[in-house]
Order: sequence, then C-alpha cells, then structure tokens
Amino acid sequence: MHYENFYKLLRIACGNEEPFAKVPDDEWLAIYDEATRQMVLGVVYSALRKLPRDVQPPMEIMFQWASEVENIKGFNELLNAEAARYTQMFAEIGMHTFILKGPANARLYPDAFSRQPGDIDIWVEGGLKKVRAALEKTGLGKGPVSGHHIHLPTDEKGVIVEVHFKPSSGNWNPISSIPLQKFLKAQLADAVLTPEGFYVPNMKFSLAMQLSHILRHFVEGGIGLRQIMDYYILLEKSTDEDRCAVAERLKPMGLCHIAGAVMWFLQNVFELDGDKMLCEPDEFRGKWLMGVVMEGGNFGRYGADEKMNFVLRWFKKRIFIFKRLKFDFWEVFWRSVLYWLQFVEDVPLRMKLRKLSIRNVPR
Repeated sequence: MHYENFYKLLRIACGNEEPFAKVPDDEWLAIYDEATRQMVLGVVYSALRKLPRDVQPPMEIMFQWASEVENIKGFNELLNAEAARYTQMFAEIGMHTFILKGPANARLYPDAFSRQPGDIDIWVEGGLKKVRAALEKTGLGKGPVSGHHIHLPTDEKGVIVEVHFKPSSGNWNPISSIPLQKFLKAQLADAVLTPEGFYVPNMKFSLAMQLSHILRHFVEGGIGLRQIMDYYILLEKSTDEDRCAVAERLKPMGLCHIAGAVMWFLQNVFELDGDKMLCEPDEFRGKWLMGVVMEGGNFGRYGADEKMNFVLRWFKKRIFIFKRLKFDFWEVFWRSVLYWLQFVEDVPLRMKLRKLSIRNVPR
C-alpha cells in the first residue's frame, strides 16, 4: 500500500486543510484495513466527513465505516463515564487520582470521540500497599500485580482497568528511570480536573511519560500509529514552557534517541512544525521506528511473527530485540538482562504448570 493518502487523511483529521483527489475503490479498502490495523478508524473517518462528496469513499464503505465509528463513540462515552466513576470512588476515601493516556489523550483531539479507545489507566496515590487496601475497601477486589500497576478483572461493561501505583512503568534502563520517575513525581501536584469528571496530569508529565511508554514498547516488540499520533496531539497542545522543560531533561531521562525518532516521524507524516519539536529529528532512528509501526500495526499485533508457533516466535523475538542495540544500546541491554532474570525466576512455575508460555498467568 502507498501511504500518501492515508497520511494525508490523518493530517486532515488533525485540522490541516489540504486538497484530496478521488481514489479508486480498492485503495479505500486498503486505507480502511490500515486504519483498522493501526486503531485509527474513528480518526480517519473524521477526515472523510470533511471531504467533498465526490471524493469520499463509495456509500457502502462509508456505511460500514460509520457503523464502526458509532461503536467507537459509544465506547469513548463509556470510558469517560467509568473514568469519572473511578475518580469519584477513590476521592470518597480521600485518595487522589488521575487518568493516564487513553481518555486523557482523546479529549485533546479535534473530535474527542474519534480516538479508538482501549482501557483505562488510572494512577492512584499512596504506593502498592495503600492502593491494594483501597481496592479492597472500594470492593474492586484483587488482580495480578506488575511492576507498576494492578490489572483489575474486566468488568460487566467490558471495560479493562489498570490501577497504577507508580506514575509510569519507566524505562527498561533502571539508571535513566531514576531521573524520569523523579521528574514525573514532581508533576503530580499539578493534576487538572476535566469537564468529563476525571483528573489528568499536566502536559510536562504527559510528554515525558508517553515518550518513555513509546520507547518501552518499541524495544519490547512494537508500537502503533495511535500512540505516535497521540504524541503529535500532545505537542500541538503543549506550550513552549512545557516542551522546554522536557527537552532539557531528555538526556538524563534516557529519551534522546526515541525523541529524535518520534520527531522525524511526526515531521514526515504529520508535518510537525520545527518550533514544536523536542529535539532535532533523527532520520536513521525515525525510519526504523516508522518501519516497525507500519509493519506491525497496533503494538505489533499484526506482524508476521504473531502467526508463528510459540517457539519460533520466541527465537525471533530474541533476535529482534538484539538487533535494536543500534537504536538504543542501554535500553536494549537492560531489557535483555531483566528478561533473563525473570526467565530464570519463572522456571519453577513453568515446570509446575508444564507450560512454555506463562504470559497471562497471574504471579
């Protein structure tokens, strides 16, 4: 697929005014498929509605698209309501919260209901012990614990909630994670209450935390266009002060390489203005990032490796991560060290369950 028209529609959705010529029906189907892979169906549809009728997709494609978008809108409304409900629930027992990423990002889009939603990530103050106690007190129960959040069971409404007891998962590199987490914690007091009824972190927090999030998933396996587009929206909505505060800390926070890659991506796809960049674009890493995003789709779930059996996929992933040493040596190095430490620790559990993969097994 040639991505020129696909990228143009993303820019139109973001408010750019540019001409769009009529395209063949098969290209519309390809654009629809790519929007599905990248979880930007709603965003692209918001661009389609701005086009003159004579260059819009055929009516049957528009009807199918519109049906999907109604579901996206409905789920966004549900997530907003649930985010507000969880916020109120924790507030009633005296605990401060804010919503990370998803619904917090969606409200910044030109069409706040166009961003395709996933789950709710809510940070709750107090640390792991206090958050666990709060979950029991509010009747939310227990769930598997990762290094930074508690994964609650999917509720009866189909909403997945991750309750964070740390503001971020941080980098794989524990050394650069220290100044990153320190910077994020310094921003916690500036949470803002939204009209939707939940708190969101300030822009400095979002710019640093979500850049680290992109890096972490890029090193681990894959990252999607939705997260890259989120970052474009954040930069567009940020102030010079916000960007400067993050830009001057990129090196100690270990985010220089991924920042350069994202800036190149945003410059070439979204035509981001130079004065809104955190650093100089890095063409080498930017092309690498773009290749991974466009090949693997949302979080790499559409890559060819996902269709392999577990053993082959395991070997491919080890090689895949090793090759990324040239992208960010220390992030990949520490990811590998932490992986093998966890692998050795999990050997008894694998033997007990007689399973090679314990990916979704509660610890």
